[in-house]
Amino acid sequence: MATEETNENQTKQGDVQRPVIRMLGKARSRSGVSRRKVCRFCADTTLAIDYKNPSLLKSFITDRGKIVPRRISGNCARHQRSLSVAIRRARMIALMPFTVTGR
Repeated sequence: MATEETNENQTKQGDVQRPVIRMLGKARSRSGVSRRKVCRFCADTTLAIDYKNPSLLKSFITDRGKIVPRRISGNCARHQRSLSVAIRRARMIALMPFTVTGR
């Protein structure tokens, strides 16, 4: 027989005792096990972060003009710092926009 844990708060006579559901570990995503993102610049050493290459830098900026955070982009800390410096430099010399123009 399998026994289930019950709430101690519901000890009154007449109350229905319901089993307690506990999540062990982290919840998985809908598709199953999530894969850890790998830094694009560590994986491919031929890629160089350069402020003069706005086509590369645009993939690390949202549609609103904000820099994508490291946990979403998958970059390591070292490359995320140099990427944000390159984006700021490209903005200063008008290769990339600070914000997106309104409609």
